[in-house]
Amino acid sequence: MIVLGIETSCDETGLAVYDTGAWETGKSAFEGILGAALHSQIEMHQDYGGVVPELASRDHVRRLIPLLNKALKESSCTIDKLDGLAYTQGPGLAGALLVGSAFANALALAIQKPLVGVHHLEGHLLSPLLADGSSRPPEFPFVALLVSGGHTQLMLVNRIGDYQLLGETVDDAAGEAFDKTAKLLGLDYPGGAALSRLAESGKAAGFDLPRPMLHSKDLDFSFSGLKTAVLHQVKKAQSTNSDTESFRANLACAFVEAVTDVLSHKAMAALEQMECRDLVVAGGVGANTQLRKKLTAMAAARGYQVHYPPIELCTDNGVMIAFAGALRLLQSSSTTHGAFDIKPRWDLSSLNTQSN
Repeated sequence: MIVLGIETSCDETGLAVYDTGAWETGKSAFEGILGAALHSQIEMHQDYGGVVPELASRDHVRRLIPLLNKALKESSCTIDKLDGLAYTQGPGLAGALLVGSAFANALALAIQKPLVGVHHLEGHLLSPLLADGSSRPPEFPFVALLVSGGHTQLMLVNRIGDYQLLGETVDDAAGEAFDKTAKLLGLDYPGGAALSRLAESGKAAGFDLPRPMLHSKDLDFSFSGLKTAVLHQVKKAQSTNSDTESFRANLACAFVEAVTDVLSHKAMAALEQMECRDLVVAGGVGANTQLRKKLTAMAAARGYQVHYPPIELCTDNGVMIAFAGALRLLQSSSTTHGAFDIKPRWDLSSLNTQSN
């Protein structure tokens, strides 16, 4: 099947064309990516310090058709050659999801092709299967660590469509904590990547930041207290006129060390409890260099293997939606024609009952 994927859950507009031929014949799934186009709204939202939902929705409207033409041109594919379409049904910003849903439904009806709504997190979760084939793919069942601006979860993946929640954040997501901490340190939105770069030039030894819930004996996370601890350090430095570039780099390094310690230890605990040998890491924070380095080292010392999506597929994109949607269409003939049914809040584990 050749499937068009449409992603509009937040502040990226992504479209991609995926061919399941490589996947079905046992080749590297990466070979099935025929074409992709992506537009990020980061620059538009920077002046506001965060995503403005109304502006995000309107920008998706402007970008969809040009990006569709670009993805089709790159894939040397025409609309009539598509076998199906997939779009992000949720979770996400309601207005942004509605734009993608309306566009996908209209196009599917116009060309009379099947359409399937995809869970945004399922797209992220399956994206490491799109690695370039240089290493073996993860084997079911595996543990997945989903880390992004909106979600921090550990999932047990028994098979495609069968997901069990093992643990999640009780407050801020890891990516949200990165962005909020970056703002405290005077970095522009979105500050997660800038914070990581700043941390590379610092030393964590001068700070004793907490590792929330590290020894909680469960697989849940908490990052709000860590963010508050950073705030106290910033206020202390400002009151003593010691808020220097070196101070900010060292504090950034200490923060990143604390977050990656918690994520890594919890992920290793999940692998041990579930008796799995493969860990899949997905979501925007999955591109973090420090996290990748720590996870890979800890996994290797324990006989586990960590799998990541290509860097360009860590953030929201149309490829992961096309891929997840294509696998869904291969499994079932059920489609979502004509109903602009979006799910701004959507539990990933609820997909299990839908597929049974």
